[in-house]
Amino acid sequence: MRELLTIDELASRTGEPVWQLRDWLSRGLLQSDPTETFEPPDIERVRLIQFFRDHGVNLEAVAEAVKSGRLDISYGSYLGPHLGWRGGPRCSPARAAEIVGLPTEVVVRLCHVMGVAEEGESVTAADLDMLKDCKEALDVGVPEEAVVQIGRVWADALGRVAEAEVRLVHFYVHERLRAAGVSGPTLFQRTNASAERLIALVGPAMVYYHRKGMARAVLDDLQLHLVPESPAKKDEPPGKLPAAVMFVDLSSFTPLTEAMGDLKAAQVLERFAALVREAAVRWKGRVVKQIGDAFMLVFFDARSALRCALEIEMRASGEPSFPAVRSGVHWGPVLYREGDYVGANVNIAARLAEAAGRHDILVSAVLRREAGGLPDIEFVPLGKRPLKGVAEELEVFEARVPRTDVAVRAVDPVCGMELAPEEVAARLSLGGAERLFCSEACLRQFMAAPQRYPARTQAHE
Repeated sequence: MRELLTIDELASRTGEPVWQLRDWLSRGLLQSDPTETFEPPDIERVRLIQFFRDHGVNLEAVAEAVKSGRLDISYGSYLGPHLGWRGGPRCSPARAAEIVGLPTEVVVRLCHVMGVAEEGESVTAADLDMLKDCKEALDVGVPEEAVVQIGRVWADALGRVAEAEVRLVHFYVHERLRAAGVSGPTLFQRTNASAERLIALVGPAMVYYHRKGMARAVLDDLQLHLVPESPAKKDEPPGKLPAAVMFVDLSSFTPLTEAMGDLKAAQVLERFAALVREAAVRWKGRVVKQIGDAFMLVFFDARSALRCALEIEMRASGEPSFPAVRSGVHWGPVLYREGDYVGANVNIAARLAEAAGRHDILVSAVLRREAGGLPDIEFVPLGKRPLKGVAEELEVFEARVPRTDVAVRAVDPVCGMELAPEEVAARLSLGGAERLFCSEACLRQFMAAPQRYPARTQAHE
């Protein structure tokens, strides 16, 4: 027999007053029969409404979306069970500090990491559990700085995971079903079924990818232990380690986006991202971050960094209808902070990439020395160069693999795409020079304002 709840019982189970539940009933946010009878899944629906309200969502807009069929919050939707609700009263951070047994200022700092406000009754039972776990780590000697850093890494990384789950379900399941003509309860039932299956992967995936990441991190740490020790300095900050830092991007991604639109640019970026990540795995590098078309990678072996940069260049040059790549690589001590690497040597690597031209791999003299003799790689001296934001001029080399089978490729003057002869879609003779284009669209854009597009030199494969 089904369990039924009166409105008073629903109020008791959710902590929401009866008058508020009746208000939500009148708006269409809740549903019941004339006797105001509910079922246990309606508890999740109430909690979802509470979640919206507590996060500043306009409930009138929610009611209108439910009425029009754009939103389904029946039984709390598929989101309800995954929003981390816990029963029980909330408390202030000061009271949480008393309960957990930590100084108030430490709890406030941890609350900032956890995304919990430091004012009012903001700490939930789940937050208290996390604070207790943090105290256990502090009690066994883990410094507060390390606890805060790992908390920020978890918050950022797992926040991205959760965002991906919701976004991918919306764009690749819900919107595609809607475009196919599915609507009403069927649309949300099928969306929820797919979402539940995706979310079911989270636990196993977390364990799997964490183990894979741990194995790589242990190997990286082993390399640090194998380096001959230098005398420890008392004032040296924690997290300092030698590394090769590489920045790599597409040399004409902005004009490509303007000429071809966001969708085409995203497709090019997907190909480039796959290429970079595959090369990084092969050469034991770590992709630290991606901002647009730019990637930052870190290696604990200079030769591996150089080999990776060369592979990315070689593979990108062989891609059909693809923009040129440019890279900068430098070696030196960096500081590890919150899953990222910072310091002057990171900045130098970034400036080398910024100074690089199409197909260039610019490296510092320090990187060249650390990499040692590599008979199959040429280091072309470019002299001392000023780099933006770097006080002294830096001795720079271009790293490349000697090749005799160099094929000339045309460069589209509008989007910067490099083209093999069979990839040329349009030609134009202007002022005695021939311009080659990847598409009729780029030709039309050029014809509309040719003065905007200075002649580009041809590229080499």
